[in-house]
Amino acid sequence: MEKLSMFCCVLFALFLRCGVSLNSYSGAHKPPMFGDYEAQRHWMEITYNLPINEWYNQTKDNDLMYWGLDYPPLTAYHSKLCGIVANLMNPDWVALNTSRGYESYNHKLFMRATVLVADIFIYIVAVIAFVGITLKKYSSYEQVLLTTMLLSYPGLILIDHGHFQYNCISLGFTLFSTVFMMRQYHCISSMFFVLALNYKQMELYHSFPFFFYLLSVSWKQKTWLQSVVKLGGIGSTVIATFIISWLPFLKSLESAQLVVQRLFPFNRGLFEDKVANVWCAVSVVVKIKNLISQPQMVQLCLLSTVVACLPSCFDLLRNGTRKKFLYSMINCSLAFFLFSYQVHEKSILIPATSVCLILWMNPMAASWFLVISTFSMYPLLVRDGQSTSYFSLVILYVMLASFLCKSQSYSRWTKLVVSLSLTGCAALHLAFSLVDAPPSLPDLYPLLFSVYSCAHFVLFWLYFLYIQWNCPKHDSADLLSNKISSAKKIR
Repeated sequence: MEKLSMFCCVLFALFLRCGVSLNSYSGAHKPPMFGDYEAQRHWMEITYNLPINEWYNQTKDNDLMYWGLDYPPLTAYHSKLCGIVANLMNPDWVALNTSRGYESYNHKLFMRATVLVADIFIYIVAVIAFVGITLKKYSSYEQVLLTTMLLSYPGLILIDHGHFQYNCISLGFTLFSTVFMMRQYHCISSMFFVLALNYKQMELYHSFPFFFYLLSVSWKQKTWLQSVVKLGGIGSTVIATFIISWLPFLKSLESAQLVVQRLFPFNRGLFEDKVANVWCAVSVVVKIKNLISQPQMVQLCLLSTVVACLPSCFDLLRNGTRKKFLYSMINCSLAFFLFSYQVHEKSILIPATSVCLILWMNPMAASWFLVISTFSMYPLLVRDGQSTSYFSLVILYVMLASFLCKSQSYSRWTKLVVSLSLTGCAALHLAFSLVDAPPSLPDLYPLLFSVYSCAHFVLFWLYFLYIQWNCPKHDSADLLSNKISSAKKIR
């Protein structure tokens, strides 16, 4: 019965993904640049047709100004694999230069299928592993409900299967890494995290928690020699995984530098569109880019991000427990999202996926955050024609969250705050739909969504930081002692 229930959860998750994939996608029928859908298709074209030394290099057949490859090597290898399959099905889909902006019904089916396959074999398997291994002492009902919520998070479904990206791969690798970390297989955990980092460099958002937790674990060994051996084993795993991932680009220093320059383009803007982070919110009042130079802005972002991560990292280094590690993943990734340079709206998926992992410990705060994170991307999603899918998935998720939260009692104050927050979201949606922005303020609604969401994220960051610092200072023998039904009342 339990296996059948899990199978039904996966079928339900696939149904949601397929339903969303029937809609439009980023940049559909919008030349000359189109959108992320075309970017992914173009990378298949480039990696399939060109030698590996030209993938990240400006050449006559690889115009970096037209969706140049700017993700790490594992993304490039994945694109090449998809390109090989695409060429077998229809060579026109990846024909060099002539396939730009290619759009057809069959091609859309193929592209959607590549995301679905990646989701099934990486992210969905990782979720099942997390629930089955980390939460194995929960009741079948609780496991099924948590699995359903993890697989039904609207933000990831809408971006990967609607907007069109492959976030499920890097986030799935990170989730696998977390599963092995919870089971204290530190070298395997490190390998999976390096794979995630080498698929999308934005997984740097999670790098501090992994580094400081593993450092803390190494220091806690019984002898100095054991500490050195432990740290050496982890370090060797990390280095070996990096070398294998980057091997084709390590033939020369210049080749490696070209890749690094593409991964960290500091010549771009401070943020993309109206992202819900501190710099975008502050820019409403103060135009920072007019006050300081671009290099100074990069330095300010770096300093702000490190300072924002320090409290969580210091606590994790001093008292490295698995629960603190889970909260540190949230706190550091949120700090990166709020304060770092060149942040995209979709980057909120990184802290959001970490928040998914504490649904079993803190259902109200976690589900509330996940709804707000999806809300923050609405201006992007509405441009992609995802409004119907957005509202359907968010309403479904709120209903699932209500079932999860029934097992806890909450104060009137907590219920009032959450209700007011969601009422504000509903009010903004109504205004967006019914009242046109004045011609002098064309970006009014994206900015309102951004600032409203940013205020929530800052408060969530402070709240989760407080929770991390107040977690027990020692790992209990049973990590799962915090059953949903026995969790403390939130006041």
